[in-house]
Amino acid sequence: MSKAKVAIVTDSTANLPPELIEKHAIHVIPLHIHWDTSDLLDGIDINANEFYQRLDAADTLPTTSQPSVGEFAEFFKQVALKAESIVGIFISERLSGTLASAQAAVDLVPAVPIALVDSQSTAMGLGLIVLAAVRAAAQGYSHIEVAEIARSNVAHTRVLFVVDTLEYLHKGGRIGGAQRLFGSMLAIKPLLHLAEGEVRPLARVRTKKKAVRHMLDIVTQDNEGQTPTVLVVLQAAAGAEADEVKESLATEFPDAEVMIAAISPVVGVHTGPKALGVAYMVA
Repeated sequence: MSKAKVAIVTDSTANLPPELIEKHAIHVIPLHIHWDTSDLLDGIDINANEFYQRLDAADTLPTTSQPSVGEFAEFFKQVALKAESIVGIFISERLSGTLASAQAAVDLVPAVPIALVDSQSTAMGLGLIVLAAVRAAAQGYSHIEVAEIARSNVAHTRVLFVVDTLEYLHKGGRIGGAQRLFGSMLAIKPLLHLAEGEVRPLARVRTKKKAVRHMLDIVTQDNEGQTPTVLVVLQAAAGAEADEVKESLATEFPDAEVMIAAISPVVGVHTGPKALGVAYMVA
């Protein structure tokens, strides 16, 4: 069996739909969720539905960690059996130590060239960049070229989201530039986004309904005069609301592909349940 010219790898926070992972032979390394005495692999030992059901009833909150350097080295070695080169695209280094672990592991796998990319994103923001790399690899570009194409898409990728409370982001230390909203502002439903790889505030809104409406208005403004190729509704145990957002986006952009993706357990540790968002690329 011949090897692929370029293998695309990412981490579990992208939470790419299984059918896309299989179709494009994307390799995924899971992050860890530490809950009480359990060490759970994201998306393997616990899926999104199981996670949010357990979180809703939990007395203690889980924590997360990146794959170890050793785990990454073994992961890369296994991928190298099927590929001549590797491009790894991972969660923002400002949100996780995943990229740092991957970088440390590269020197332990000299048999295959590996290029790494900081997506400055997560969830399907990361996923969309991965899919852009997949398309580039399918067109025959080298691993260096594929990595550069992935990096060129970073600045065009947007992730907007609404959380029910900032409490989870605050406790997980991932609140970033939204820190100034914390404290007396716990009653708001903040509209947040990922900017330069960290969580930052976009608007202070008193109700979730208004925050979601404002989020959709921004998506429309960002895509004025053009039709986005793909819009991804992100949801953390917010299925009914996600359906409504999908319907609104499909009406606004009838020629776009609109899909719904669950927010992975590792990301859900920090967003909390009922988070709702949209990931897309702008020209």
